Amino acid sequence: MLPYFGIRTSDAKVSPLGNGHINDTFLVRWSNGELVLQGINTQVFKTPKALVENAHKIAEHLATKRQKSEYSLEIVAPVRTDKGLLAVDLGEQGFWRAINYLPHSHSIDVVSSEDEAFSAAKAFGHFSSALSDLDATQLEDVIPQFHHLPGRIDQLKAAVTCDQENRLASCSDWVDFVFSQQDILQELAQISPILPLRICHNDTKINNMLYDKRDMSSLAIIDLDTCMKGHLMYDFGDMVRTFTSPEEEDSTSLENVHVRESIFAAICRGYLSELDTVLTQDEKSSLWLGARVICLMIGVRFLTDHLNGDVYFNIHHESHNLQRAANQFTLYKSLLEQEGQLKNYLK
Repeated sequence: MLPYFGIRTSDAKVSPLGNGHINDTFLVRWSNGELVLQGINTQVFKTPKALVENAHKIAEHLATKRQKSEYSLEIVAPVRTDKGLLAVDLGEQGFWRAINYLPHSHSIDVVSSEDEAFSAAKAFGHFSSALSDLDATQLEDVIPQFHHLPGRIDQLKAAVTCDQENRLASCSDWVDFVFSQQDILQELAQISPILPLRICHNDTKINNMLYDKRDMSSLAIIDLDTCMKGHLMYDFGDMVRTFTSPEEEDSTSLENVHVRESIFAAICRGYLSELDTVLTQDEKSSLWLGARVICLMIGVRFLTDHLNGDVYFNIHHESHNLQRAANQFTLYKSLLEQEGQLKNYLK
C-alpha cells in the first residue's frame, strides 16, 4: 500500500509502532521523510471512512485554533494519498490511512510522577477545551454506544449465557462481582440526560499523550479514532484508570494495583486548570462517577471478550483478557475504598 502514498517500497523501512490493542500501526521511514501508517481494524470500526473523516475535521479545527494561538500542542493530521484521499480501501488487504509522524515524541505506559500526570491531564483538558466550540453532532459515531455501561453489562450477560469457550468456571467470581454493582447504573440513569454532548477523545490513556523527549513537555494528543460526541466524565475516568495505578493494565501483581492518591490529585489539578470555566456544574459533579464507570466498564469489556474467545482486543496468550479484567476490577475496588478522600480533590 506504500505506493498509494507516493512511497517506493524499495526505499522504505517499516517497523511496528506502539502497543495498541485494536489497529496495526507502523512507522515508515524513507529517504525523503517519515509517516505513521495504520491498518484500521474494520471488525471494530465498521465505518472506517467516518473514522478518518472525524479525525480530519478535528485536525482542521485544531489547526485553526493553533493559528490563532488558542491551541499550543502539535496536531496529528492525515497524510493524503497521491490522489488526495484520506485513506485507501484495499478490500481484503485492509483499510489503510497515514498520519504525520512527530519527531522527538515519546510515550509512557505507566505514570511515575505527579508532574507526568498533571501535564498529561492538562494536555487532554486543553484538547477538549479547544474542541468545545466545534459542534459535536458534526462527528459520526464510529462505535455507537461506546461508553454505555448498561449495554456492556448486557453483552457480558449474553457471553455468560453462551459461554462458547467454556471459560465461565474460571471467572465466575468476577462475573458475580460485576452483577453486584447495580447501584452505579441508577446513578448513570439520573445524570446522563442532563449532561451536554461534547466532542470527547474517548481513549485518554496515558500513552495517547505524547511527551517531547527533549524536555518531557506535553507534545500532542494522538489516537483520535474514537473521537465522538459524548460526556467528558468518561475522558476524565479513563485518565484515572490509566494514570493512577503503579502497574500496567495487564499486570497480574494485583496486590500492587491501587489508586495513588497523589496522582489522582494531579489529574484533577491539570484537567480542571483547562476546563474549569468550560464545564457545567453538572459535568463537574459527574467526574467522580465517570472514574468509577470507566474502571468497571473496561473490566467488563475485557471479561466479555475473554468469555467470547478474544475476538476484540489483541492478546498475547489465552488468559490475557481475564488478567486485564482482574486488574481493572481491582483498581475499581480501590476507587471505592478511597472515595472519601479522593472526592475532595474535585471540590
